[in-house]
Amino acid sequence: MTFPEHLPVSRRPMPDEVPSLGWGIMGTGWIADKFCAALRDSTTQRISAVVSRSQSRADAFATAVGAERAHGDVEQMLADPTVDVVYIATPHPNHRDDALRVIAAGKHVLIEKPMGINAQQAREVAAAAREAGVFCAEALWTLFLPKFDVVRQLVQAGVLGEIIAIQADQGEWFDDGHRILDPELAGGAMLDLGTYPVMFATWLLGQPDEVQAVGTRADSGVMGTVTMSLHYPTLAQASLQTSLLGELPNVGMISGTKAMLQFDRKFYQPGSFTLLDRATGRALRYEEKAIEHAGLFHEALEVARCISEGRTETPLRPLGDTISYLDVMDDVRDRIGDRFLME
Repeated sequence: MTFPEHLPVSRRPMPDEVPSLGWGIMGTGWIADKFCAALRDSTTQRISAVVSRSQSRADAFATAVGAERAHGDVEQMLADPTVDVVYIATPHPNHRDDALRVIAAGKHVLIEKPMGINAQQAREVAAAAREAGVFCAEALWTLFLPKFDVVRQLVQAGVLGEIIAIQADQGEWFDDGHRILDPELAGGAMLDLGTYPVMFATWLLGQPDEVQAVGTRADSGVMGTVTMSLHYPTLAQASLQTSLLGELPNVGMISGTKAMLQFDRKFYQPGSFTLLDRATGRALRYEEKAIEHAGLFHEALEVARCISEGRTETPLRPLGDTISYLDVMDDVRDRIGDRFLME
């Protein structure tokens, strides 16, 4: 395909184009708050109930996010007939068991990344959801954003040509008391931050045939910085990095034989990118407001769309893709000795 005259339009649904579901929120931390705010401010989705280990904490969170009900017991929420789908935002080591509990109750489920601390846990969740016939997805919100649907169309149309190189990084600095530094909570750079560059590469290129990696530990013992190289039987290679020890550029790039696509900073969030033609130097600019985590509502719209259509998986992020990228994450961690205490 020749270089286009203009960029395609995102096909992601608008908030009023999907049915309003009742959401149950499991977990009351930072990401749960951001998710609820995105639903409340940008969609017609309902926050039907929240649950926490204490009724007082559940009550306080329900008031803060505008939930209809607060439960101090998970079974109460799972028995709540107004809850159609549960969003799991508990600590990483709890994701598998919490998801299995929701699935056993016959509820649809959206699980905050990662679906499990390793690929085997994700396989268990996927198998249970498929057997129960309920919708299940990992909340890796990046792939549900409008800009990534535009990228999806460009790649599928062959605008970039054959992909030869991918670069991506995600790095932030965290205070000493942050949970990401806690070995008891499967802390470290990989599950919170490394998911984004690894997802990016495997989304575009699939499973590599060779993985190389080196890592450096933080003072708490968790893996602080990881540099990864993925090699493919085609021309393609991916250079990826993640760190919790300091800020990285947080950019992404796709280089093809015909064109290059360069994302602005925080490539995994809502924002803009530039498409550059290799032959002529002509550039097309995609502009998207950088609303950060206010864009989490797009994953909820996809869940509502799929459930309304009777789907149990989203074609934008099938369960097999989630398992596949966690296989790569496991491979990287094996090579750098990054084993979690609960594995």
